[in-house]
Amino acid sequence: MKRYYSQTTGCTYLHGLHTSMPADAVEISDALCELVISNPPPGKIRAHDEKGLPYLIDAPAPVDDLESLERAWRDGELSAVLWMRERHRDQLEISEVTTLTAEQFNDLLVYMQALRDWPQSPDFPAVENRPIAPDWIAGQTQ
Repeated sequence: MKRYYSQTTGCTYLHGLHTSMPADAVEISDALCELVISNPPPGKIRAHDEKGLPYLIDAPAPVDDLESLERAWRDGELSAVLWMRERHRDQLEISEVTTLTAEQFNDLLVYMQALRDWPQSPDFPAVENRPIAPDWIAGQTQ
């Protein structure tokens, strides 16, 4: 019995047993099916060649260190707003009218502190619980 494989469905089909097959089904040997589909070695995942035939590749490394990734996000967020704090402080120092209102500056400082405190939060590193920037920050230009 001929065996077929569909890249689209990731399934094998037997000629005569399956009355319909996807349009991309290609004939596959029993040996290839056993190695790649039925019994792949640990750490391997399925890829496909230009004809749609499956073969094995190394699985991508798992993201084990969510805390490091989240700290990197936090550091990037702090860096992205630091200029606003510095500009406001500089404008105050030279007795210039400030771009931010006192309320906005306070919101900025509260947000920056929330970012600094984020790794100590019991919800860390869950992305859905990240500190949220005040809406007006997105409209600021450097």
